[in-house]
Amino acid sequence: MSASKIMKKLFSLLCAGLVLIPASVLADYELNLTPSVTQLGRDIYDLHMLILWIVTIVGIGVFAVIIYSLINHRKSKGAVAAQFHESATVEFVWTVIPFIILVAIAVPATKTLLAIEDTSNPDLTIKATGWQWKWEYEYLDSGVHFFSSLDKASNDARQMNSGTDPRTVPNYLLDVDKPIVVPVNKKIRILTTANDVIHAWWVPELAIKRDAIPGFINESWFKAEKTGTYRGQCAELCGKDHGFMPIVVNVVSEGEYNDWIAKQKKLAKASAASANKTWSKADLMKRGQEVYNAQCAACHQANGQGIPGVFPAIAGGKITTGPVKGHIDIVVKGKAGTAMQAFGAQLNAADLAAVITYERNAFGNKTGDVVQPSQISK
Repeated sequence: MSASKIMKKLFSLLCAGLVLIPASVLADYELNLTPSVTQLGRDIYDLHMLILWIVTIVGIGVFAVIIYSLINHRKSKGAVAAQFHESATVEFVWTVIPFIILVAIAVPATKTLLAIEDTSNPDLTIKATGWQWKWEYEYLDSGVHFFSSLDKASNDARQMNSGTDPRTVPNYLLDVDKPIVVPVNKKIRILTTANDVIHAWWVPELAIKRDAIPGFINESWFKAEKTGTYRGQCAELCGKDHGFMPIVVNVVSEGEYNDWIAKQKKLAKASAASANKTWSKADLMKRGQEVYNAQCAACHQANGQGIPGVFPAIAGGKITTGPVKGHIDIVVKGKAGTAMQAFGAQLNAADLAAVITYERNAFGNKTGDVVQPSQISK
């Protein structure tokens, strides 16, 4: 069979295969970039499409010449290679044409790259710090500060033997307990860094992706032109729970944003006040369970059994049933050389007291100890 007949046969088989694929499958099989709600995102998309079409045309042209040459200038047809050396015309053509192509790419690419890096004159600046495995946000203009972790529904469903079908959880692994909130049509500068290992702050619809590296501050920005909720993830392999530190950005009107900032400031004052009061054991246990499920269950399991050989059990553990001071120290300061983080920088005194009280009185631990916020020393 000749080469031309083989190619025709392969092409017909390919077309037949595409016809047999259900339309619903083809509809979900998307290859292009995520549509953006920012002008910068649309510029990136346009640049991507321009370069894609240029390289596609060049590729088709090059391979067409190669295939034509293979078919029509093969030895079996009696073709004899031409003998020549140097051609000023050919050298001029193969120099000028690539130069023109590169200029056509370089001009819009340079313009877009400069726009990506232009973080000047922001309306709002947020510092995003990556932790294993959550995000810390600081609104540098207003003083609002909080941690954002995987939401409870996703966290419960992803546990071993949870009994929950993840498909029944809305936005599974893409929702958080505390999303960041920003005003629409405002330039938002994001400063990214990390506390432990390299992370990456990535929200496709906002056309933003920037590495978060310990000891460094990287800048990026976005300006959302449409209100809504936009979801992203850590885009750097940062450890065992890499897939469980999503990013959620709520873009709202300026009035709603101002109301949200006022609410966060009230919550911060209430949190500070909670460290100065004496809590009942029942209240500490209730709050401690919430903190444990959000912060501790990922490693020590929702039932407190831990993971043998990896993470120690809370139930009957040496720390959780031993001296209170030792328990407070390891929760607040962490433990070097292990995955145990220092939660003193992440939780307020009331939350720390609550989770320690809970751990000492849950999962069969019956120490009877009640830890008050005044006992927490950071």
